[in-house]
Amino acid sequence: MSADAFLEISDLKTHFPIEKGFLVKKQVGTVKAVDGIDLTLRKGEVLGLVGESGCGKSTLGRTILQLIKPTAGKVIFAGRNLAELRGNALREARGGFQMIFQDPYASLNPRMTVYDTLSEAISTHKKVAGRDMPARVAALMERVGLSPRYVKKYPHEFSGGQRQRIAIARALAVEPQLIIADEPVSALDVSIQAQIINLLIQLTREMGLTMIFISHDLSVVKHISDRIAVMYLGRIAEIGPSVEVFERPIHPYTKALVSAVPIPDPERERHRQRIILAGDPPSPINPPAGCTFHPRCPYMKEACKAAYPPFVEYTPERRATCIRLHEINPPPVAA
Repeated sequence: MSADAFLEISDLKTHFPIEKGFLVKKQVGTVKAVDGIDLTLRKGEVLGLVGESGCGKSTLGRTILQLIKPTAGKVIFAGRNLAELRGNALREARGGFQMIFQDPYASLNPRMTVYDTLSEAISTHKKVAGRDMPARVAALMERVGLSPRYVKKYPHEFSGGQRQRIAIARALAVEPQLIIADEPVSALDVSIQAQIINLLIQLTREMGLTMIFISHDLSVVKHISDRIAVMYLGRIAEIGPSVEVFERPIHPYTKALVSAVPIPDPERERHRQRIILAGDPPSPINPPAGCTFHPRCPYMKEACKAAYPPFVEYTPERRATCIRLHEINPPPVAA
């Protein structure tokens, strides 16, 4: 593990077997949802994880937190490999990381009040005297911008944005070091999305949190992230500082993604070229040989079909899995 690494993921794979048969089951295939991820996060960093639906973003997030056990690979957090932990050891480690889910109504228990939801999370991982619990819950409510007088209400009595604030408060209740936010604003109105994004930015700065922010919306990810990792069919295609990835994408897939993001300038929007990819994303059950993006890539050549490309360095902070990286991109501008 590198000296400045807070979270290190090494060759992480999550494969799901496909079985047929009723009494006697037989495996007939494998869904390679996550297929060899190498990733490192520094403490206090916000990493944006983007890609098309079905590329494995959410599965990767759940695998990191051990909500889904990996098929292979390592997840090193606080000096321990989470993939090897079981039972009480994993339960104890969960106090250091939490998840914010996409749908706050589905992730909150409809039979529990806000007070019960937050106090349960606190008491599970922290030793807090009963007389101190109301003050702790009230402080959490205020931290996420809600009035403490709402603690006796149930989830259905809140709006979507308020429910997501409660879900964020529940994640913060155990004072985690790492948070994975899985599409936390995609189910909300645009105006509410901005409020939740600004709240997450404020909390990460005030509390020194490290975060993986999963989204399919590049413009949202650019606003909140320090770095962006672009996923395609279970692998990382490109990674680098968020502004640079957004302004000057270097992988052919990232170029296509960025070209689809609307620009709030009618003149620039009118003259820019939209990149339309041919065909549909391949199936993770039977991915193409070599570079999995080559059937849709406008820069494909025969060598792309031979083997999956390793990361190629474009600048010290930017890498992409493309053997033609330096051919299809102008030389990097010196700092």
